[in-house]
Amino acid sequence: MDLTRATVVVPANAAKRERKAAAVLVEEVARRSHLRWKVAQESASGGPAIFLSNTHKGPKDGYTVRADGSGVRIEGNDERGLLFGAGHLLRKMEIRRNSATIPDGLNVTTAPKVRLRGHQLGYRPKTNSYDAWTLPMWDQYIRDLALFGTNAVELIPPRSDDDDDSPHFPATKMETMIGMSKIADDYGLDLWIWYPALDADYSKPETVESALKEWAEVFRQLPRIDAVFVPGGDPGHTHPKYLMPLLEKQAASLRKFHPKAQMWVAPQGFSTEWLNEFYAIMRTEPKWLDGIVFGPQIRVSLKQLRKDIPARYPIRHYPDITHSLRSQYSVPNWDAAYQLTLHREPINPRPVDEAAIFHHTNAQTIGFITYSEGCNDDVNKFVWSGLGWDPQADVTDTLRDYSRLLIGADFAESFAQGLLALERNWRGPLATNEGVERTLAQFDAMDRQAAPAQLLNWRFQQAQYRAHYDAYTRRRLLYETELQNRAMDVLRSAGALGSVRAMADAEAILDRGAAERTAPNVRARVFELAEALFQSVRMQLSVDWYKAIDAGRGANLDFIDRPITDAPFLKHQFMQIRGMADEKERRAAINALVHRTDPGPGGFYDDLGNPSAQPHLDLGLPYGDDPAHLGSPLAAVHPRANEAWPMSWQSVAESRDDSPLAMRYKNLSPTAQYRIKLVYGGEDNAFEFRLVADGQYEIHGYRRREKPVKPIEFDIPKEATRDGELRLEFQRKPGAGGAGRAVQLAEVWLTPVQ
Repeated sequence: MDLTRATVVVPANAAKRERKAAAVLVEEVARRSHLRWKVAQESASGGPAIFLSNTHKGPKDGYTVRADGSGVRIEGNDERGLLFGAGHLLRKMEIRRNSATIPDGLNVTTAPKVRLRGHQLGYRPKTNSYDAWTLPMWDQYIRDLALFGTNAVELIPPRSDDDDDSPHFPATKMETMIGMSKIADDYGLDLWIWYPALDADYSKPETVESALKEWAEVFRQLPRIDAVFVPGGDPGHTHPKYLMPLLEKQAASLRKFHPKAQMWVAPQGFSTEWLNEFYAIMRTEPKWLDGIVFGPQIRVSLKQLRKDIPARYPIRHYPDITHSLRSQYSVPNWDAAYQLTLHREPINPRPVDEAAIFHHTNAQTIGFITYSEGCNDDVNKFVWSGLGWDPQADVTDTLRDYSRLLIGADFAESFAQGLLALERNWRGPLATNEGVERTLAQFDAMDRQAAPAQLLNWRFQQAQYRAHYDAYTRRRLLYETELQNRAMDVLRSAGALGSVRAMADAEAILDRGAAERTAPNVRARVFELAEALFQSVRMQLSVDWYKAIDAGRGANLDFIDRPITDAPFLKHQFMQIRGMADEKERRAAINALVHRTDPGPGGFYDDLGNPSAQPHLDLGLPYGDDPAHLGSPLAAVHPRANEAWPMSWQSVAESRDDSPLAMRYKNLSPTAQYRIKLVYGGEDNAFEFRLVADGQYEIHGYRRREKPVKPIEFDIPKEATRDGELRLEFQRKPGAGGAGRAVQLAEVWLTPVQ
């Protein structure tokens, strides 16, 4: 059906938000087509009509959209349903310059299956983009989300675990928070606040009184608040026996200004002791509390939390969709080269993974408000909103709607497939993932097809940035790995060349990685796209160039040339070996370096954290059954900027909380005496670990990671390998709280003692 000359018809008695739905429809078509649809109280002759009406009946947020001979009818079950119905029509419409059409036979009656479908939008310095957004930018973004069925947004108060100011702020925190609350109310969306309790000691009455006054001033100024969510940790770290009385008082204060507003809490960062005390309080069923939030750093599964919390309290999910490593839902088996360069907060469309997380958690919750720290996770928000509306929805269809409406009608299929390809770029070892080059070719073709509207579109630019960044990283990995292999070949000739000459020649080869860069045109395009993204959506992809607060907060342009091979480690070793006075000693050191990972005859070596080189690691459950890796090991990288560690020390297999990290060996010699050498890598932390063989032989007791990091060795009791098999468990001392990261194991050699 051709809607080019359509008239939008709304009843004379339409409410403010019903008229808003009509305005959104007209404005969004005009932005894409230059058509100027009229809004009238009756259809005009000479063109089809789009009738908007509120039926005031049916499931909440639902709508009907159907086309017939006179045009299109959008019937909302309520005010918000009318807006969502307008969004459905926009998603299915093909809008081009001076034309708008819909497919024949459009007829849908639908309502959301999930009650709460929201996203956190935090105006604060920590984010990779949000802190530079003006209220008109926020209005458009919240509108975009609403067009896909989002019914809630969550704001962050002026005081959080952030700096007080940002060089990017166009307005104060409070001014923007008030404005965003009004925007949410204009669209009829629920307004939540994520409100951390940050004071040091809430056991003091004067601290509680000060907090009540501070929070009340925020509550007073906002035109709409539907709920407040207080995390127990990350940030803040308050004992439950002080946190819960504080929140009871805050709930009473909140309801003086917003009588129907709710109070929710999350037991994030709690130790076992604190979690048990929290459960004890919950068993008293406090009447002032409305619900529980399941988010990052909760040490039990969602299923277990639901079992342990009284049934009267609903649970809301707070899934981390914004971080790709060191997070609640890290990318599974993510190649170390990506972790070192793209790092923690990259542009990260993960439609398949996000769908797996949603389906794993949806049954225990009333819905979600996702955790976001910038527009890097934009695609993931729309995937969650789509699944929240219909858990059986085809994610690819959601991506097609996203691409059709937010990129352009001519890109509905190609851009959707490109987003899926970007996720596949992160599957498996990067060196062998030839799909990365195909993904770049796809986006290069779209770039050539694009009109100025797409070239200036920040969502189009984001995908282009990732496609080019991924391809450059892969080409660099292949190139610099080949240089490293050639350097190692030279070192193997130290006997003929002499140690000093061999090291000099090897170092000259390694230095070519920076002196003669590979793929300079692809690298240059990454920088061009970073500038485009700063101009279009204020993405801060560099600390120096765009004043990002932290290179780890999305500023991965600063990491584009970060070392991803052992070159820095080898060069550091050369420096130490050159200080040896004796040629024989130098050659022996070079030989040891060349054979560093060799376990010798009958031995075994695992490079933990490298999924292609850890054959003895117990991999745990499939991703869809344990996306948070609560019981399954995770491949993680912890970069060391000031220490020349080999890559095998920076990448680790990592367990969470009290779950052990396990390794299994088979076909061992039943008569041999085995010795284990291992390296605990990863972060600097105070956690203690122990190693147990076959559940009964303690190989070493609780101890902290060595400083400086170095291999440590222990004998394995012959009784543990007498049956030809060995199971090792690396266990963190139980009960600790915090971020949940536990054992971080880098390398293991198991060798028979000669």
